[in-house]
Amino acid sequence: MTDRLDDPGFDARELRVVKAVADTGSITAAAAQLGFSQPAVSQQLRRLEERLGVALVERVGRGVRVTEAGRVLAHHAAAVTTALDAAAGELAELRGLRSAKVRLAGFPSASPTVVPRLLADLALRHPGISLTYVEAEPPEAVQAVREDRTDIALTFSYPGDREDPHGSSARGLAVRALGTDDLLAVLPAAHPASDSGSVDVGALAGDDWIAGCPRCRGHLLELCGRAGFAPHIAFETDNVVAVEGLVAQGIGVAVLPRMAVESFPPLPGIAVVPLPPGEERTIHAVTARGADRVPAVRATLTALARLVGPVPAN
Repeated sequence: MTDRLDDPGFDARELRVVKAVADTGSITAAAAQLGFSQPAVSQQLRRLEERLGVALVERVGRGVRVTEAGRVLAHHAAAVTTALDAAAGELAELRGLRSAKVRLAGFPSASPTVVPRLLADLALRHPGISLTYVEAEPPEAVQAVREDRTDIALTFSYPGDREDPHGSSARGLAVRALGTDDLLAVLPAAHPASDSGSVDVGALAGDDWIAGCPRCRGHLLELCGRAGFAPHIAFETDNVVAVEGLVAQGIGVAVLPRMAVESFPPLPGIAVVPLPPGEERTIHAVTARGADRVPAVRATLTALARLVGPVPAN
């Protein structure tokens, strides 16, 4: 006699339901996320539990949580549904990518620089692809891929990152280097180095610095450490406009990626000077493994690589 767990006969809708309940902790929220009615979600869970002979959810106060069996199904659901989406995508490709949807998450300085050009590129080359976009810093964007809330996370990393978003947080996911974004020194217009063609960070050792939050300043500390000094951080903010405003008032100096500087017109009273070649961050695309088998995702990744630019050889 065949054990029920040896031949569970899953279908994609059931797996999506279990994963949605695990992600949201609520049958009501899972129903809203999937576009189903609450009774339909409850009914599918009950039928699946009866077929498997194990409980998948348990009540906790006013909400629910998945059991160990539910966690097993939710864990595998993303890979299974990605594979099914890939199959559906390949069929869509046979129809000429006439209708497909890709979810993208990206860091703030990509929003006014890369994303508008990506939308224009897709509209020209693949008008059937519908792109949705949310802004998120790399750790949150990577987590969104892991939780199947986005298809592609546009992220970045610096050499020597103390909290690399592509370390353990991306284990099991696919990480592709798309290109690089060079770093620029942002100086008061009256600074002695403001007219230089290039400035070494070591020449700014005696200046006060404006830096991002402790989680975001690891690259600055590593950069200055290689130059032989620890920066005196006089002010901290992750707001690029605020950084330039503070620099313009002579509060300190800063280092920003080119994408961030090009996100808006430069403020009066600042000078932007390149750092030596090689001082840069790498731009990545993070997806579930196998997601590039989905034609619309693959087309979007190809467009991103074309727009960000090749990664220079070491």
